Formats: sequence, structure tokens, C-alpha cells
Amino acid sequence: MEKWYLMTAVVLIGLTVRWTVSLNSYSGAGKPPMFGDYEAQRHWQEITFNLPIKQWYFNSSDNNLQYWGLDYPPLTAYHSLLCAYVAEFINPDWIALHTSRGYESQAHKLFMRTTVLIADLLIYIPAVVLYCCCLKEISIKKRIAKVLCILLYPGLILIDYGHFQYNSVSLGFALWGVLGVCYDWDLLGSLAFCLAINYKQMELYHSLPFFCFLLGKCFKKGLKGKGFVLLIKLACTVVAAFLLCWMPFFTEREQTLQVLRRLFPVDRGLFEDKVANVWCSFSVFLKIKDILPHHIQIIISFCFTFLSLLPACIKLTLHPSPKGFKFTLVSCALSFFLFSFQVHEKSILLVSLPVCLVLSEIPFMSTWFLLVSTFSMLPLLLKDELLMPSVVTMMAFFIACATSFSIFEKTSEEELQLKSFSISVRKYFPCFTFLPRIILHLSSKQDSPSQVIVSMTTLT
Repeated sequence: MEKWYLMTAVVLIGLTVRWTVSLNSYSGAGKPPMFGDYEAQRHWQEITFNLPIKQWYFNSSDNNLQYWGLDYPPLTAYHSLLCAYVAEFINPDWIALHTSRGYESQAHKLFMRTTVLIADLLIYIPAVVLYCCCLKEISIKKRIAKVLCILLYPGLILIDYGHFQYNSVSLGFALWGVLGVCYDWDLLGSLAFCLAINYKQMELYHSLPFFCFLLGKCFKKGLKGKGFVLLIKLACTVVAAFLLCWMPFFTEREQTLQVLRRLFPVDRGLFEDKVANVWCSFSVFLKIKDILPHHIQIIISFCFTFLSLLPACIKLTLHPSPKGFKFTLVSCALSFFLFSFQVHEKSILLVSLPVCLVLSEIPFMSTWFLLVSTFSMLPLLLKDELLMPSVVTMMAFFIACATSFSIFEKTSEEELQLKSFSISVRKYFPCFTFLPRIILHLSSKQDSPSQVIVSMTTLT
């Protein structure tokens, strides 16, 4: 590829920012008895290394599920086990059963931070680079700029390298899946996405767009010919991938059910703490959790989630296209985030990934959303003492997007992908004309503040 040296520099910038953030504090640092997500990831290494597989998800004297019990799919457990073997080689005290709880040291922090960086280098960053390199509709410079902006997205950096998690693994596998199905490597794309789901169950946010896009491809090829063959191949790929990941847990029925109970803890209720979704916001006016029975909450959540994502999924199935697929990923992930059961603030990363993919198509809206998504996690970041890294990374991301994509210029309804939406809304609300015009005037460089105010007063 031309200008490979620029791409190398961009990747190095992304890695430098990541490592700089990792020098700061992490979730639960010096806060016994539970500590935080950093301790959760370390504890999973302890459990997977010292206990047999059949005990990983069960409560016992050696595995107190109330103390950061494993609640992610098998691929996460295997990853923890792999990290544990390396940890045991360096310092067995890091994963010693019981005695390693709450272990904190600079050497261990360096080890844990390095595991995140290596996972990023092996899975997420190559997927970002390859995805952007495959974009034919934009110039080489724009592709490089898009890699820079995606790698500088502050939300993922702050959560993985500050708070401490491995979201880059599941999101990286999902991105490999997007790359595969968009460029007709459907079996490889399906396999990659199966790995994403088997690493973090929240990847179900993206599952329906994948299903509908691939099903639409099968319909397009004809279900009595090539389409049927493709459907069978896809089904076999998915089944084989899940069997491979879950084989140790299929030996007993109770083993399988226990893992599922850990992955979907519906007993926790509709939501926890303060999350920017519909149910938490609505509870300010009506305490749904106290009024409605538990099973009714689940049904309502399912119905609203399903109905909100249904139109986009139907359209994608009938008219499958890579562009429609990416926008449906945004729509469906946002539906899950707003309406689904037990949403956490970090789940906004699942919406942010597909938004990053359309950054060059709608730069103003995408940049705005990605900045707001990071800001929505501010209470969590403040708890982890990550205010300064948050401010610096958000500023760096904004500057990169503003200089790379001229975000304040592409603000017409067509460029914001709002034309069809505006036409539909005006059909039922003829007076609804202010939103696109507000965006246009606020982002217009040539208008003075007085001109904007005068224009705004004429909207009514």
C-alpha cells in the first residue's frame, strides 16, 4: 500500500496514546474489599488456572461467585487461562488461589496493561487498518486519517487502558466479522463474529444485523440454488464455532444451564445504578422496578427492543448492502442500549464501534456521537481518577476528526444522512424543520453569532 510509512506512524500514535493512558489509575485501585474490574480480570486468571473447567462457573469454597464470579462466555475464560499461564511463569503469587486476592504491585500492573496492548495489537488494530485500507470510495489520505480517528476514539482507550477491560478483543472480532461479510468472505466473517459473541455476550447487540445481512444475501442468490448452499455453509460454520467454544460445558445439562445463568443474570432487575438508557431515565417519573413484576419488566424490555430494531432489520434483509449493514449495526446496537435489559454504561462502546465505521460518511454526526458517548461514561471515569486522560484524549480525538474530515462543512441533510428521515417526519409534522437548520447554522463557519441568532428567530 502507498504511504505505508504514514500508516505506521498513525498506528504508533494510537499505541502511544494507549500506553500513556495505561500509566494512570485503574478500576478499584487500593479500594478493598472488592476492588474493581482490574481485580475481576486478575481473579478470573486465578480461578481458571487453579480450578478444573467444570468448577469455573459454579459457586464453591474455592470460587465465591459473589467475589467477581466469572460471568462472560467461555472464550473469555480461555483467554484468562492463557494469561494465567504467562503470569504463573513470571510470578506465581499473582494467581495463587485465595492468597492473591486484591494483589497490587507495579510489576503486576505492567503485566496486566501489557496483556491488553498485545490483544489490541493482535486483534483490534489489524482489523481497523485492514478495514480502512479496503475502503475504495475515499482517497488514501482519508483512509489513513480514518485509521487515526478510530484508533484515537477515547471511549475504548479509557475503558480498556484506564478502567481496565478487554473490550478490544470482542470488538476486534466483530470488526473482522464486518470486514468479512462486507467483502463476501461470508464464512470467515461469520466465524469471526461467533468468536466475538463467545468472548462477550453483549455482542448480541450486533447479532441481528449480521443475521439479516447474511440472510438477505442468501435470498438474493436464490434459496433454490447458490443461496441455499450459502445458508447451509453459514449454519455449519456457526454451529461448529459454538460447539468448539462450548464443548467442555456440554458434558452435563446443569453445566450448560449454569453458564447461561451466569451470562444472563436477569435476577438483577431492569437496570442498575445510573445508565443513560430509557428505563433509567423513565424511572425518574415512574418507578417501574417497584411497580411491575420482574417477568413483566423482561417482557416489556424485550418488546420495546425488538420493535425499535425491526424496521431497520427488515429493510436490510430485503435490500442487503454493505452501507445499509453498517447503518443497521448502529441502529440495532442503539436500540439494545436504550431499551434492553441490564444495560451498563460501558455498553455504549458497542454502539460506538459501528459509528466509527461511518465516520467518513457522516463526520459531523459521528464525531458528535463518539464524543458524547465518552462523556456519558464520565461518572465511571471520575471514580477511577481518569479525568485528565479523559479530557486530553477527547480533545485529541476532536482535533483529529475536525482536521481530517472537515466536520463543520458537511452538514446538509443529504450529507448528514437525514434527508429521508426529515421527509418522513415532515409528512406527519409539517412544522418540524428546525433540527437540520439548527445544525446547519451552528456549524456554519461563515455566519456570525448575530446572523445565527437572527436565523434562529425566523424558524418559527
